[in-house]
Amino acid sequence: MNKKPVAILISGRGSNMSALIEATRDRDYPVEIVGVISNRADAKGLGIAAAAGIETKVIAPKDHPGKEALDAALDEALRAMGAEIVCLAGYMRLLTPGFVEKWAGRIINIHPSLLPLFKGLETHRRAIEAGMRVHGCTVHFVTAEMDDGPIIAQAVVPVLPADGEDDLTRRVLAVEHQLYPLALKLVAEGKARMTGGRTVFSGSFNGSGSLVAPIAGEEAFDIESLARMTP
Repeated sequence: MNKKPVAILISGRGSNMSALIEATRDRDYPVEIVGVISNRADAKGLGIAAAAGIETKVIAPKDHPGKEALDAALDEALRAMGAEIVCLAGYMRLLTPGFVEKWAGRIINIHPSLLPLFKGLETHRRAIEAGMRVHGCTVHFVTAEMDDGPIIAQAVVPVLPADGEDDLTRRVLAVEHQLYPLALKLVAEGKARMTGGRTVFSGSFNGSGSLVAPIAGEEAFDIESLARMTP
């Protein structure tokens, strides 16, 4: 099986990175993680990746004279690792337009809201304050505009009346860990690609599994079964 080489960019603990690493333990999963790069030397996810036998590297802003130089070093490292797809997993830096253009259609991100709602930070607090009854997460292709690229997949959870920010954060994070491996699988298999500023689905997948219905309380669900749905 030809597996797509993927690199992951992190800034912190890398919980979504860990979910992707776990997904690759299935020999039928079409991805090999070839490297993890962080802009912070103290990112806890680096240790997790190293323990899994994955190459790690730190490319810190303080070591480069500007954003363009930093992203040039990042591009060089990704190419040296042999990466063909890049996953942002809590990478807390905005990438330069030049870098994004080089990797157009091959770089994806997970964001903790149902885009285009609540771009940026503190999404769970903002969802509660807005009186949302549902909330969730989105995996999208990265473009030059922050949190604005074509959507690949989304997962929805309920916002319960007693929810505080921590409750909603925990519920959304649980579905992030299921959604990101699914979305990466679609991209790696060529079933989801960015064309003309949109996500186009092809092959046996028609996009019907991209939206996960609200769940009751903390009940678990099988997102992979939704990916196999047909009209």
